[in-house]
Order: sequence, then C-alpha cells, then structure tokens
Amino acid sequence: MIRRRICFFVVLIFIILMNSTYADVADINTKACILMDVNTGRVLYAKNENIKLPMASTTKIMTVILAIESGRLDEIVTISRNASIQEGSSVYLREGEKIKLEDLLYAIMLRSGNDASVAVAEHLCGSVEKFAELMNNKAKEIGAYNTNFTNPHGLHDDNHYTTAYDLGLITCYALKNDKFAEIVKTKKKTIPGPEEENWDRVLTNKNKMLWQFDGGDGVKTGYTKKAGRCLVASATRNNWQLVSVVLNCADMWDVSSQLLEYGFNNYKRVHAIDKNLPYKYITVRKGKKEITGIYPKDDLYIPVKVNGEEKMSFKDNLTSNVKAPVYENHIAGQVEIYIDNTLIGKTDLVYRENIESSSIIYYIKKILKNL
Repeated sequence: MIRRRICFFVVLIFIILMNSTYADVADINTKACILMDVNTGRVLYAKNENIKLPMASTTKIMTVILAIESGRLDEIVTISRNASIQEGSSVYLREGEKIKLEDLLYAIMLRSGNDASVAVAEHLCGSVEKFAELMNNKAKEIGAYNTNFTNPHGLHDDNHYTTAYDLGLITCYALKNDKFAEIVKTKKKTIPGPEEENWDRVLTNKNKMLWQFDGGDGVKTGYTKKAGRCLVASATRNNWQLVSVVLNCADMWDVSSQLLEYGFNNYKRVHAIDKNLPYKYITVRKGKKEITGIYPKDDLYIPVKVNGEEKMSFKDNLTSNVKAPVYENHIAGQVEIYIDNTLIGKTDLVYRENIESSSIIYYIKKILKNL
C-alpha cells in the first residue's frame, strides 16, 4: 500500500514537471509579443509580431545604441532649454547644465529620462528631427523594416511605431554591444547633479526583471496611454541569452517572465558548429600538400526544441578541390544552418594553413614579382 502511494506521487510529480516544461503560452494576454534567441535572432514564440504598434520608452533602446556607436561617450553635453522642459519621465536636467554623454545614457535606460534622450539627440545630430533620421536609417540597416521613429524618447506620435519582431531585432543587435549590455543590466548608478550644486543623481533601474527573474539582465520598460505597458526583457542562463518583447500588455512583468521561462524550458542551446574542428577536407590541386582542412570562422550555437522534433541541416558552397596556392585565413566558402527550411545561422569557412603551389610557372611568377 505504501509503495503504491509512493509510485502514485512520483508519477504525479513527473506529470506536473512535464506539463511545466512544455507549458503552452498561446493564451497569454498581450496585444503583441515575441521571444527570440539573441545570438541567432531565431524566433521561439510570437503573437501578432508584425502588427505596427506604438512602443513608448522602449524606443530608447535605439537611442542608446546609436549614442554608443557614435564613439563620443566622453564628450560633455550642454543641456538645452528644449531638453530641460520635456514632459514625462525625467532626471531633472537643468538648462545650461553640463554632463558627460555616457552619464546621460544611464539616465535614459535606468530612469527613462526623456530630457536626457533629447539632450543626446541634440548633441549628436543638432536636432531631434535629424536624430530620428539616423534612427530610421539604422532600423533599416538592422532589418527592422516596419519601424518608424520620430523622436528619441517614445512620447506618442501617430508616425512613431514598431512591431514586436522589429523591436526584438533591434534589441538583439544592441545586446551584442558590450557597453549597451553593461548599461541595461545596471541596477543602480550615481551620476553628477548640476556642477554648482552639491548633490548627485542616484538612479535605480525601473526594470524589475533584474531583481525578480533568474538571470534577468535587461532591457527597457515603457508606458504611454496609447502604447499601454511595454517591456523588452532579457535573461541569460548557462551563457545563453533570450530576449522577450511585449507591447500593450497590462501584466507585462508576469507575461515576460512566462515567455522567458518557456524559452529556457522548451529549448536547448546546441553547439552546432565548432570553429576548432574541420568542417570538411578538400583536395589541393598542384600543391605541395594534397589535402587541407576547411574550418568554420566562428562557433555557432543554435536553439532547438528539447523534445527532439527539430533537425538541423547544413548547406555549403564549397567545391571538392582548390588550386594551389592556398593562404591561411582566406575564405573558402560559407556554411548555413537550417531548421525546417528556415535559415538559423551562418559563418564563413576558412583555410588554416598556407600551401604553396608545386607548379614551375608559380615559382617563375614569384621570382619575377620579387624582382
């Protein structure tokens, strides 16, 4: 009797764990959302991901990555009157105040300072309008084709919008920048107040995911009446980073947590391509060595479902042989990884050694070149 009860409870616990692992997220309450692997950009879950919606202060992800890429973080910004009177979230910048550009980025991402966002835009491009052009150009470069920016802060404008997919793309791009990743995971930061006054601004990050979600390391909150509650969240476990986007989501904290847990529980990160192992061996024609190994330039880690339903396939454009000479680190071709006919990742294939030609004509040309 006791054994039966023990077996019953073991089976019950197993069923609960299985249902938890493969939990369905199709019924989550949000206007639009997406879950993506940061490294490859693979979509792990999505709902209304291509609907154009306002995104409130999650706009500032683009503002900050552009500022970082400008290479001007050490420059001193003089705060204009226009920046100092911005409505909404603020770090209370004063007209004429001078502050380091890098400090403004912490004010933007931790406290969502609209005043800091305008100050950065004006400093880098001269005006909000010119900076918005830069934002839109960058969005297209990243592949966010259904996005349009009119300002650096996200206050409502009918022509200011994105999609969950586009915002996910932009965030995956930004998180690959070490400085951006450092800023968005910072829980607390102190930056100077006005020089003539003896006080500092102590910034505490509004993103609760940094405290309440295991592995939480970003990214940005947002809210306006038109956009509703928006959240871009990221988390890293076992060196694997996922990002979730929810737009117009009343319960943004719980829904974002549910999305991220779904990803970590239902997918695993596979080392699909190892740059230290030869991908293929090919014949070298007229070379001092007859065979050479072709190596991936980079490691590729791919998320796949834990239930084993998905199979990876590899495609390359290598020929079966190459004519000498062969030069180390020169590109031999490219390999692509697909799951269900969808491209997930790719990397160049390179030679790892120099192989001289055995042809007499090659040596004659070499002697003439040296002369």
